[in-house]
Amino acid sequence: MKTSQIAAKVVVRAFFILILAATIPYFAGNNVKLQHFNFVISHTWTLIFPAILIAGFITLLITCTIKKYKVIDLNWLLVVNTLVLIAYGVAVFIRVYHAVS
Repeated sequence: MKTSQIAAKVVVRAFFILILAATIPYFAGNNVKLQHFNFVISHTWTLIFPAILIAGFITLLITCTIKKYKVIDLNWLLVVNTLVLIAYGVAVFIRVYHAVS
């Protein structure tokens, strides 16, 4: 049980650190291309998967926090969900970075 608690906490903290690191260039203010960058989404139904990932992350994070990371299955679900969300975020970050550069 201790392993799942540690894994869940480490992955969630890494996710929030990566979110903060990804927002630094935007708030730095010295990149004009990034401030005027817009996404053009041709099919809005493609946003369903990221919405499900984010909703699942928020739900699992709240549930695990309320239960104080005592339920092993929820901890591992949170780890898997967060890792997939990190992979998706890195893919979006790389796509934006190539579009801006």
